[in-house]
Amino acid sequence: MVTLLATVRDRDGHVAKGLSRDDFVLLDDGVPQTISYFSRESDLPLTIGLLVDTSHSQAGVMEPERKASFVFLDQVLRENKDLAFVAHFDTRVEVVQDFTSSRQELGAALDRLTVPGRIATLLYEAIRKTSEEMMRRRQGRKAFILLSDGVSFNDKTTIGTAIEYAQRADTIIYSILFADRPKFYRPGRAAVLAITRQHGRSVMQRLVRETGGAYFEISAANPIENAYAEIEDALRNQYSIGYTSQVSGQSAEYHKIKLTAKKPGLIVQTRDGYYAK
Repeated sequence: MVTLLATVRDRDGHVAKGLSRDDFVLLDDGVPQTISYFSRESDLPLTIGLLVDTSHSQAGVMEPERKASFVFLDQVLRENKDLAFVAHFDTRVEVVQDFTSSRQELGAALDRLTVPGRIATLLYEAIRKTSEEMMRRRQGRKAFILLSDGVSFNDKTTIGTAIEYAQRADTIIYSILFADRPKFYRPGRAAVLAITRQHGRSVMQRLVRETGGAYFEISAANPIENAYAEIEDALRNQYSIGYTSQVSGQSAEYHKIKLTAKKPGLIVQTRDGYYAK
């Protein structure tokens, strides 16, 4: 049985609700599949991993990230049903709060986040490590909220490895690109920063594209509170889909999934594949 969590949006980016299994077309390695399980409003437990970039480049945005993250977790988590953990990454990857539904413990963990004196950004290692150690053994709906500028530095893990581990853990990534932007630049610095921002944007977009999440870029016109509101709406209106694959293959082989909606103008967000077990 292969299980998928999907969010469907219209052309304006609004979440599409009220669809049925007959509104979808599902292909596994190009072979049509029959959807055997379908739920419009998944009541499965939700597990959230908040991955916060605490490297030097994020020093100027830590406070708004901290405040908005707490409000989001407070609104989304259901008592005695959903869980969240908080991890940060810079020169190392550390889980500062294990799984809990306690708002007090999560808030305290966010308050403890600081920027270190040394420089490194282990972005990919953070996804790999927490996918394997925190998410893989969990059941139900699982999602990472990734707060970063998307720039990895001194990271021995690759983006491909990070995505593979998230996929194996059946964990969706919602990436929020939030970067500190100085008001004044030294000569030549603007061009370098523009290239860096574009690279970070590409990284954050790829992470969500291959795991089935969504990408948000924070600006004066689109504050972090808006991004969190959209993520909350998506998590509350996911479609849970299950099917028994009719495609033969070896264990650990990667299979490409294509899930589309029959109605024109609807865009389906889900992971793009899975590893056979």
